[in-house]
Amino acid sequence: MRNTQASTSDRAAGLNAAPPWRLVAVTVMPAYRLDVRFRDGTSGIVDMAALVNSDSAGVFAFLRDPSVFQAAYVEFGALTWPGDIDLAPDALYAAIKARGACALTAEGVVQ
Repeated sequence: MRNTQASTSDRAAGLNAAPPWRLVAVTVMPAYRLDVRFRDGTSGIVDMAALVNSDSAGVFAFLRDPSVFQAAYVEFGALTWPGDIDLAPDALYAAIKARGACALTAEGVVQ
């Protein structure tokens, strides 16, 4: 499993303080799940199984390949994969802040 810490490139140019919803770390877990940690210390599990395995997965269908899914990393505060695939961290943050975890579907974030 890959554990990725944010680098100095995680801070957007010109900002004195990054918003709390910026990701700082991601750990890939089995079954298309991710353990994420945000700048303010909020952390939780993101379950992407329903999205990745959906007939409506779109670009996220590429993540069905376990080696591609395991290549998750943090770039500029967002959860990212090779091939320009990423997730908006603010929606993940809101769901995890409220419930400690979230699940993603083709329709969006399920809390």
